[in-house]
Amino acid sequence: MKPRVWLRQHGIVVLAGLLAMLAVLAAQVLGLSFGERAWLLLTDSYARAAPRVWQDAAVKVVDIDDESIRRLGQWPWPRTDMARLTDRLTGAGASAIAFDVVFSEPDRTSPAALGEQLRRQGAGAGAIAALTALPDNDAELAKAFARAPVVAGVFLLNDRAGPALESKAGFAIAGSAPVSGAPRFARALTSLPALHAAAPGSGFVSLAAAEDGIVREVPLIAYQSDALQPALSLEALRLAQGAGAITLKTSDAGGEGGGGSGRMVAVKVGQFEVPTTASGALTLRYTAARPPRTIPAWQILSGELAGAELERAVGGSIVLIGTSAIGLRDLVSTPIRQREAGVNVHAEALEQMITGQFLVRPDWASGLERSLVIVLGILLALVLPRLGAVRGAALGLGLVAAMLGASWWAYVSRGFLLNPVWPTLALVLVYLIQTALVFYREERRRAYIHSAFDRYLSPELVRQIAASSERLELGGEDREMTVLFADIRGFSRISEGLGPRELIRFLIGFLTPMCDVLLGRRATIDKFIGDAILAFWNAPLDDPDQHVNAARAALDMAARLDALNRDPAARGADLPWPGEVRIGIGLNAGPCCVGNMGSAQRLSYSLIGDTVNLASRIEGLTKYYGVTIALGSALAAQLPQFALVELDRVRVVGRDAPEAIFALIGDEAVAAGVEFIALRDGFAALLTAYRARDWAGAERAIAELSPGAAAFGLGQTLELFRSRTAALALDPPAEGWDGVFAATEK
Repeated sequence: MKPRVWLRQHGIVVLAGLLAMLAVLAAQVLGLSFGERAWLLLTDSYARAAPRVWQDAAVKVVDIDDESIRRLGQWPWPRTDMARLTDRLTGAGASAIAFDVVFSEPDRTSPAALGEQLRRQGAGAGAIAALTALPDNDAELAKAFARAPVVAGVFLLNDRAGPALESKAGFAIAGSAPVSGAPRFARALTSLPALHAAAPGSGFVSLAAAEDGIVREVPLIAYQSDALQPALSLEALRLAQGAGAITLKTSDAGGEGGGGSGRMVAVKVGQFEVPTTASGALTLRYTAARPPRTIPAWQILSGELAGAELERAVGGSIVLIGTSAIGLRDLVSTPIRQREAGVNVHAEALEQMITGQFLVRPDWASGLERSLVIVLGILLALVLPRLGAVRGAALGLGLVAAMLGASWWAYVSRGFLLNPVWPTLALVLVYLIQTALVFYREERRRAYIHSAFDRYLSPELVRQIAASSERLELGGEDREMTVLFADIRGFSRISEGLGPRELIRFLIGFLTPMCDVLLGRRATIDKFIGDAILAFWNAPLDDPDQHVNAARAALDMAARLDALNRDPAARGADLPWPGEVRIGIGLNAGPCCVGNMGSAQRLSYSLIGDTVNLASRIEGLTKYYGVTIALGSALAAQLPQFALVELDRVRVVGRDAPEAIFALIGDEAVAAGVEFIALRDGFAALLTAYRARDWAGAERAIAELSPGAAAFGLGQTLELFRSRTAALALDPPAEGWDGVFAATEK
């Protein structure tokens, strides 16, 4: 196809795809939240599938867990216990001791505090003096802090403004000051002034959770009243090395990080350089199981872990003291676990800084991802109209799988965070919009076929022809079907009394509600033969309830006609209506051949077969027997729950085999009625006597049925058998008589 012709046919579709690609590109540049949330969920799945392999990085956690509280008493413990814990860790050779705990209030168990309680209770002055002479618990802890490499914890808050906290660490900045992304806080909550002053180091313990409450990164620096503060983990690493200043490297130092100023790139402390996000955070890669870094606090304080064994456990290690006890509420959610102790998050950060197992976002990642949005979006927009929906979907899925595979490989093997979400969104949006446009165009073509043919064919058949043009071929298929013929009684008399236009209006007013009933019961309307209707079930679509649907449709048609006869408003007051209109309905079920019948020039979707012919003859017999609805034995066998009465065995015109025909009186509710059951049994007794040549028994059955037969529309049938029985009683039939009535009219 020439390019000009191809563009004329598909230009709008291609343009729509390109606009979709540009929309995704704009959302990517603006950093809209839905794409970022999807990326976070994807990285969480990576974290669960490929967690960091734990290596012993000389980082230990002393955990104030539920068992420690059970053994040593409720929290907070006396500060003398914390001093004893600090001294034992110092004596065992811990390189740094970082408290993920803030001692912001005086110890209530200090001797002075206890003496004050005794004084209020009226205790003797001697006991009070003895208590107050003892050393203060907080002072003892401050002494322990002063003789140990302790990092005191600090909470950074934004609830109100507070004075600037002087950092114990110095900062050197390579590049511009990190003003663009580092978090800012208004106030610092520290331990008691004596404790904070005694500790050689201090660091904030606040963790930054994302909007969904999951901690995926740890901020390493933050501003508090324009003063830089280090994180607990970063300060512990500085103190353990005996390093001086912490060096902050920003994006304009050496042209890293994509240029710009004030964007954090890395933090250097001692011999370790740690890559960071633009806000100065370390992206965490969590370990899967809980590694052997944790020591319960009770083991150290009780002396169970002491001496050489304690030295082997913590000697030369950075020790973090925190809590995993549920009641102390220092639990956070991570991609790996729903409830993780905050102190373990700090430990994970320290391990990564020491072992160099980082997750980094390369400075070229954004450019690559935007290029993929453009290139793949244009590619799919151009080739999808040629490939079609199925092959285009296969191409799109292949491209998405390749990007996901590359992103996964980069995560696992290189620790790179490459985001395939935006290119994937571009492919999906281009595919959906272009496919929707093509679908809309095809639907318009099908709508044209509908508008041209649905006044001539059944709606379902038109839909199938529009979906599959091969259905226009001649031929048929064998199916088990249910067939309905309906005809107006005395139509010749009605035609004689109405003009041509009035007759057409009357037929429209009659046929429209009848067709509404049939279509509502899933019928396919084959054709109108003057005033007659031919409809069937189970073609062109399967209908497992065809027999019940046909029976209910016939009953509904009779009920609808009664309503039209009774109420002029129901049919339209100006509609010509020739008095009481009655119909006969014949039903039958069995095998038929259904399909496109006719000639090569003109087709008609119809059906043929003995089942159809018999249904037509049964409809004709409704006039003879005076019933509204009659059906054949094959259909009657499928409707045991309906109110059916056997009328007779008839040999119809053009058919040698006799057929038992039944009157359809009503639905399941009628069938359960006492009066109907008596009527049905009475007719069965009548037919038994009649076929056995028991004329007297037949006359008794007729007499018993006479009072109620007319109420069920069987009065004329009963009179037929009355006259037949009387005639046969006077002139009995010859030997071999089978009781079958031979119809002489169609």
